[in-house]
Amino acid sequence: MLSTELADLKAYMADNPGAVIEDVARERKVTPRAVIDALPASMVRMGGGEHFAATMQDIAEWGEVSLIVHTADAIFEFTGAVPAGEISRGYFNLMQPKGLHGHLRHERCAGIAFVERPFMGKSSAIVAFVNADGGIMFKVFVGRDETRALRADQLARFRQLADRIAPAR
Repeated sequence: MLSTELADLKAYMADNPGAVIEDVARERKVTPRAVIDALPASMVRMGGGEHFAATMQDIAEWGEVSLIVHTADAIFEFTGAVPAGEISRGYFNLMQPKGLHGHLRHERCAGIAFVERPFMGKSSAIVAFVNADGGIMFKVFVGRDETRALRADQLARFRQLADRIAPAR
């Protein structure tokens, strides 16, 4: 990306921090990782992909969250507890027979972004798992309480996890 394009993207994200990451990436012909990296530094911290399993195990203890997979063709949303998992046979396997389950290619995770920003008029906190191609594998949103505010207990866990995985510079 040219320095002028990067500066323009950073300016756009500073003015529109709640923009849908995947939409901005598609419109500007950049990766979602580039869009995340263009967010104001106060809104994002990036940790290494080697922390995939530890991050997923921690999230499994948070309770009800929203897990979103956003592709060019669909946006899948799951609201509920993320099950614990384990690495076996080349995958991180979500260990649950019903509800959310599956096999994740954890070795393709190149980064874990912890993003706190406004989104759709409310504060949001997400963990975005970024793959080796700069795409987002999936995102986990901190849950909301009955007043639609971020759950304080989960937000505290989110920040503690960010401190461990992606310490502030």
